[in-house]
Amino acid sequence: QVQLVESGGGLVQPGGSLNLSCTVSGYIMSIYNYGWYRQAPGNDEREQVAKITVGNVIEYLESVKGRFTISRDTVKNTVALQMNSLKPEDTAVYYCHASTYSGRRWGQGTQVTVSS
Repeated sequence: QVQLVESGGGLVQPGGSLNLSCTVSGYIMSIYNYGWYRQAPGNDEREQVAKITVGNVIEYLESVKGRFTISRDTVKNTVALQMNSLKPEDTAVYYCHASTYSGRRWGQGTQVTVSS
């Protein structure tokens, strides 16, 4: 099994920055990509914000390109999401995600609120 634990959410003013971190443990060799998703208030679905494969191929949601950066530390077994120039519409619960050969795994989520 794979376990994911997020940290780093909080309240920030528009234009500010936050860094989210996801600590990965368990059967890491079964993972073939990592991602960050978010679920905004009132939305039933989660949207993929950023994805990084084990081969370091990266994709971003169009609305966060140039503002968010996903990265992976293979020594510390962490996946980070650096978020800059935050906007009120970035407010959501952010979830760390891993695709494994035995299914999808999710963290518990961390709240990000962008408000003045």
